[in-house]
Amino acid sequence: MAVARYKVLVDAFAADIRSGRLPPGTRLPTHRQLATKEGLALVTATRVYAELEAMGLVSGEVGRGTFVRETILPRGLGIDQHATAAGMLDLNFNYPSLPGQAELLRAALRQVAASGDLEALLRYQAHGGRQHERATVARHLESRGLTVAADQVLIVNGAQHGLAASVMALLQPGDVVAIDALTYPGFKVLAAVHRLGLASIPVTDNGPDLDALDRLCKSRRVRAVYAMPTIHNPLGWVMSETQRHDLVAMARRHGLIIIEDAAYAFLAEAPPAPLAALAPETTIYVSGLSKSVATGLRVGFVATPRQWVPEIERAIRATTWNTPGVMTAIACGWLEDGTVSRLEAEKRRDAAIRQSVAAGILAGLRCIRHPASYFLWLPLANEVRADQVAMALMRDRVSVSTAEPFATSANVPHAVRLALGSVELESLREALEKVKRVIGAYSY
Repeated sequence: MAVARYKVLVDAFAADIRSGRLPPGTRLPTHRQLATKEGLALVTATRVYAELEAMGLVSGEVGRGTFVRETILPRGLGIDQHATAAGMLDLNFNYPSLPGQAELLRAALRQVAASGDLEALLRYQAHGGRQHERATVARHLESRGLTVAADQVLIVNGAQHGLAASVMALLQPGDVVAIDALTYPGFKVLAAVHRLGLASIPVTDNGPDLDALDRLCKSRRVRAVYAMPTIHNPLGWVMSETQRHDLVAMARRHGLIIIEDAAYAFLAEAPPAPLAALAPETTIYVSGLSKSVATGLRVGFVATPRQWVPEIERAIRATTWNTPGVMTAIACGWLEDGTVSRLEAEKRRDAAIRQSVAAGILAGLRCIRHPASYFLWLPLANEVRADQVAMALMRDRVSVSTAEPFATSANVPHAVRLALGSVELESLREALEKVKRVIGAYSY
């Protein structure tokens, strides 16, 4: 009888939500209230809501209750850049570009075509890249405060591939990785594919809660920590030198591998030394040229302790065999002639201008950001629901991300992340005005 009643209630709630009789944002009765009203055991009432949550119709929020979701909004909004329809102002996904980059590519292709070793680019390459190209990347990393030998550098197909190759090489299914409570969605996807356990670390305004990480390592067998110390995505922090030394000391004390993601680090002026420079024996440093040059230029690099080079090379071989020769030749040419350095400097200026525009338009809203990053984080007031804001903006032809793709803890905050680097400046102003207006309409 209880099972039949449970199914009837699930179907009734689902029908009311889908028909609009229970609109998005409606707070449902507590588990105990539902049990009392319907004459159910508390465990059965809990099961009703769990089933509705699994169907994507409601969300349970610690300390707040159970709410009807905005069901038209795609779940996980923020991961897939292709979710943005034509004519949409895209504040969801970052692909920063500068005028004239297409001409740079044309010139680079002509230069490659005129080179003397063109046929060599048609053959298989060394799994980690050709030695002179690895040396070029090693010289580039010196500008990041990281000194490594060429044989410690592996060239990969973008930073995401670098993360994947590192995980495949050094971690096993079931291994636990400590990770910020809000973090880069691509690592969450990677962890799911490789069946890693993610242990969430609370975040502060200036970095991860390292005391919480220490307690975690004492209570669980943590194998690695994934960190973005310089221009954290999505919170924009740059960890202080003291915090970095504390994290390194903790990693050594607990025997952790540090996976350092530096995809956006180029945007920070004179940051503290990378974790890989402080703990070279236990840190894998991953970055690439997708954000600093172009997202279509799928060239990245991994700097690693020598003892892990063979394992990561094997992972590269198992996934892509080697980086495409033509793309790597172009990328290394731009590293050598200063093009990458120039583009990075221009993008720092561009990002700072966009942040300044955002600060002016969004004045009065709480913003968490770095003054030269291509994104910002907008925590919402208690009465404002992120899915409703995102849906209202989508109807107004603006695409933003909710916190869901970035969250690694059970309690997903109500916030939106705005990517500032993918639209023209005037379009950005228009989109931000809409964001301010919509959030204001939901605040009371």
